[in-house]
Amino acid sequence: MTTPDVTVVVAVYNTMPYLTECLNSLVGQSIGLDRLEVVAVDDGSTDDSGRELDRFAEKYPNTVKVIHQENSGGPAAPSNRALEVATGRFVYFIGSDDYLGEEALERMVSCADQHGSDIVVGKMVGTNGRYVHQALYKKSDPDVSLYDSALPFTLANTKLFRRELVEKYKLRFPEDMPVGSDQPFTIEACVRAAKISVVADYTCYYAVKRGDASNITYRADHLARLHCVSEIMRRAAELIEAGPKRDAVFERHFTWELAKLIQEDFPRLDRETQTEVCAGIARLADLYFTDAIRDKLDVKRRVRIGLAQRGAVDELVRAIADETEQGAPPFLLENGCAFARYPGFRDARLGLPDRLFEVIAEAVPRQLAEGTALLGAEWDQDADRMAVRLAVRIPVTGETDSATVRAAAKAMPKSADKPGGRRLPAGTDLPPAPPGEQTREETADGTGTVLRVRLPLEAHRAKLGIRVYVEVAGSVYEIPVPVRGLPLPLARRWRERVPYRVSANANPKGRLVITTAPLWEPSPGVGKRLRQTMSRVKRKLTR
Repeated sequence: MTTPDVTVVVAVYNTMPYLTECLNSLVGQSIGLDRLEVVAVDDGSTDDSGRELDRFAEKYPNTVKVIHQENSGGPAAPSNRALEVATGRFVYFIGSDDYLGEEALERMVSCADQHGSDIVVGKMVGTNGRYVHQALYKKSDPDVSLYDSALPFTLANTKLFRRELVEKYKLRFPEDMPVGSDQPFTIEACVRAAKISVVADYTCYYAVKRGDASNITYRADHLARLHCVSEIMRRAAELIEAGPKRDAVFERHFTWELAKLIQEDFPRLDRETQTEVCAGIARLADLYFTDAIRDKLDVKRRVRIGLAQRGAVDELVRAIADETEQGAPPFLLENGCAFARYPGFRDARLGLPDRLFEVIAEAVPRQLAEGTALLGAEWDQDADRMAVRLAVRIPVTGETDSATVRAAAKAMPKSADKPGGRRLPAGTDLPPAPPGEQTREETADGTGTVLRVRLPLEAHRAKLGIRVYVEVAGSVYEIPVPVRGLPLPLARRWRERVPYRVSANANPKGRLVITTAPLWEPSPGVGKRLRQTMSRVKRKLTR
């Protein structure tokens, strides 16, 4: 019997009915059954998964091999068992609730053979709401590095590995890790590999989020996940010396695994667990949280990790709860810098450096947009002139002289939709400043600044977006003003000769727009015809 090109390893535990689609996607691969071996290990399933595996083994006896064993508590042991019997030139791992694109294995094996790759990463997407990081899949690449690409954010074992590499270094999955056991395997394989390639022009892997969210990753508790990420980082640190390369890998763990331990559910944990989680994060931060990693994280993650590192449980709980309920904290503008005023900022007891709270430019538009609010709007008519008076709160304190409210005639670009605002390129011309003074006053609770402005309106057809422009840390940001359900003034008529209608509305994105338009518009030549008609009538009356 010829050696198969690829052995697909499937660790199975209670994944019906998803398992059927997974197995069908394997036996239907374009690479062909004669080049394929499937080794499926039933890890003590209590549903129909074992019987479904046996059905496929009976139907495809030369391709599908099934091993039944008692439950081990995670995918590591069944994956290791499968590696013991794998015979393919390459091995590929798939979750038993996921499935492959029809040409996935053929394309990845061809890539490995063409480029001499030890590892091939095929494009992976999420289904049913499952998130999969996409940065690595921007383009196919025959040679990527673990240290200067997005590969550290794609450390699942769902890749094609040259089996010679696996056996040379005796790569196996740690069986004492219920969660994340694939990461030590994948990290070491990537460190040892001579070449890693990416297939990005075809969707190879579809990662499924189950309707019952019963995937083990979603079920693990905080302390179990903390133990596992500690073990992952310890093992990686043994392979990669301290410095930029290790930082490139560990940026992922501070961004994802550790940051996820101190999210919105953290305040609901009991106090003992909160303290243990903070202590565990502190141990890892003391060892691995370098200035380089810190400066790559957004301010929210940086502050939370910094508070956990200091054991400031109360401040951490308050920071999370406040942001969940009220949105991002206000910025303090000071000496050309912007700081997010989270709990713990300039608290002498904690001694956290200001740099921890300094706002990264890329995060500014979202945080400004989340904290900007319309406090009031009313019409202000003076003789034949119309204006709108606005009061807008922005989440900024300190040096706010640059903050202004203006009416913009052009729509914001689509690139501004996701964060709700944008950083303007240097030299961008702003809409004209309204005549008269604009006032600024800090809110009573010190959480922001209220801008009050009167914007005169011209008598012509126009649709004007109301925007805030504010300079933060040397850059100017354009932020639309959300209506957020606030009652808006009723539409008004103004001017007499050609009456106009002015209205304040929310556009489809919920942003404040002022619209002016004539109530009627004379068609071309109507004035001349009207004068001629009146002249004829006058002549008849004087006869």
